[in-house]
Amino acid sequence: SLPPVLQPKEEDIQMMLSANVHQGTRNSDSAMQEYIWRRRNDGIHILNIGKTWEKLMLAARVIVAIENPEDVIAISARPYGMRAVLKFAHYTGSQSIAGRFTPGTFTNQITKQFREPRLLVVTDPRTDSQAVRESSYVNVPVIAFCDSDSPLQHVDIAIPANNKGKLSVGLLYWLLAREVLRLRGTVPRSSDWDVPVDLFFHRDPEDLKKADEEQQAKLENEAAAAAAAAATPVFEEGVAGEVGVIDPALAAPVAGGYEDQAAPAGDVAGYAGGADAGWSSGAAPADGAQAQPTGEW
Repeated sequence: SLPPVLQPKEEDIQMMLSANVHQGTRNSDSAMQEYIWRRRNDGIHILNIGKTWEKLMLAARVIVAIENPEDVIAISARPYGMRAVLKFAHYTGSQSIAGRFTPGTFTNQITKQFREPRLLVVTDPRTDSQAVRESSYVNVPVIAFCDSDSPLQHVDIAIPANNKGKLSVGLLYWLLAREVLRLRGTVPRSSDWDVPVDLFFHRDPEDLKKADEEQQAKLENEAAAAAAAAATPVFEEGVAGEVGVIDPALAAPVAGGYEDQAAPAGDVAGYAGGADAGWSSGAAPADGAQAQPTGEW
């Protein structure tokens, strides 16, 4: 049993169940029988999630015991584990091999990619069998995520878990990296790790392309809206009033009729001078009354 400080929280168990960490396969290996809890009616084996957590804590303590973090190598030939391996190596300071494992990496000193690790973290001992086999030649211990049908030859610490789902693999590496940082003292146990688990999940190239297209379309729409707003004429305050409203001060008649107002300026004959045009200078037409000329046109 684990000490109280290493006991899982309810949130951790819920995350593991939602990611189907406990779900195995229809087949089972004889060496994995002690980690299998039961078998469902449809033939799927259910793994013991309590033992999964205990082995995760044990693996984290082994990784922390390595003095130089770069002596730890995380390997994943399975596509769902490549992103998780890279993120695990980034946050814990270890090395990673994502993709095809070149034979002779641990045994052939002539190769350029020759490495001498002190510990291996393997996503699947079946797909990464070449790395597990070479580690047995050079006496390197192996930590492996093992499903119900995974072989356990040359595996030192088997973590029973679903190593075929992208959510499960990403969550397992996230939990392992978080525990390693907690044991090192980098991340306090009183607060949550600020790195989201989504960074460890595999993302399909098609989904990435679709997300980029949606982001590009959104930027184009925003640019078009901004251009349309810039093209709309903007009236300065005080120059033009509200559209469709007449200023009452301009519409009100002047007290006293049209007296003391300047005659309209223009070049039309007969209206050049007010008195000379035939209108009497003192008698302005009243409101509503027809003007009568006093002189000749």
